[in-house]
Amino acid sequence: MPSEEFPHDAPKPKKLLDRLRDRIRLKNYSYRTEQSYVSWVRRYILFHNKRHPQEMGRAEIESFLTHLAVDRNVAPSTQNQALHAILFLYREVLEQPIPERINALRAQERRRLPTILSATEVQQLLDQLSDVPHLVALLLYGSGLRVREGLSLRVKDVDFNQRHIVVRSGKGDKDRITLLPESAVPELEAQLQVAKALHERDLAQGYGRAPLPYALAKKYPNADREWGWQFVFPSSTLSKDPQREDSPLYRFHLHESMIQKAVRSAARAAGLTKPVTPHTLRHCFATHLLEAGYDIRTVQELLGHKDVKTTQIYTHVLNRGPNGVRSPLDRQ
Repeated sequence: MPSEEFPHDAPKPKKLLDRLRDRIRLKNYSYRTEQSYVSWVRRYILFHNKRHPQEMGRAEIESFLTHLAVDRNVAPSTQNQALHAILFLYREVLEQPIPERINALRAQERRRLPTILSATEVQQLLDQLSDVPHLVALLLYGSGLRVREGLSLRVKDVDFNQRHIVVRSGKGDKDRITLLPESAVPELEAQLQVAKALHERDLAQGYGRAPLPYALAKKYPNADREWGWQFVFPSSTLSKDPQREDSPLYRFHLHESMIQKAVRSAARAAGLTKPVTPHTLRHCFATHLLEAGYDIRTVQELLGHKDVKTTQIYTHVLNRGPNGVRSPLDRQ
């Protein structure tokens, strides 16, 4: 006969990675961060032959991070991401903070200049794109958006009157305002008509929801059906929120891979020999603004960089301007 203290129907303790996910969601971290942190913690455990993290500490963390730098040759940012994930596990889930300084061998900083296309090359690339990929590329180049920022735009954040775009929860969970290029307006208005027709059809079928940040979803339970909260670039299919067990069917935005594949194909079709990704267009936005004489602080604000040093990298790839250098060979 089961005891009252330990009934057979008592819920089983959650597994470590499930507890990690719960804590990340409680902190309202993005789904991408959740995926990254879970992946790094899993790799940390496997590296130490599946030992439980409670049995490990600073020495094991240092050996794992050193392995990433020496054997895996990861970038410093990747090593830091792994460290943050593991420290989050100890501090937030296991409640075993690691007070000592982590003295792992640090990954070497690699200075890489971004790939920049000329204005002619950008136009050649755009000429090979059509429909939604063409419009997204216009926004990446004309507004300086990251591809995820462009795809996750909501209707309410596009201001045609003021000709600006509000980027919500960008990198570092920061909001900012950037340009809405005049050249993109006709295509953007047409895209919104398509998206609205899809939304109205969803509503008629009992759907029409867009995922909201969790706090807003609780405060405004019906806002997810409002037109302003819908994505400008909605997905073609309905799906559940992977972070919610009781999730209804939502209309998420398009996946980044669609734009990435389209841009790669367009670069090949245009005969461009430089390595081109959607993010290249953001680099071009910054560089071409600086070439046109705009202040670096203005460009920093439009890009959403925390530190102007990040923006200064584009000054190293300018091919003209007041600080341009002319080769002595060209003085002949």
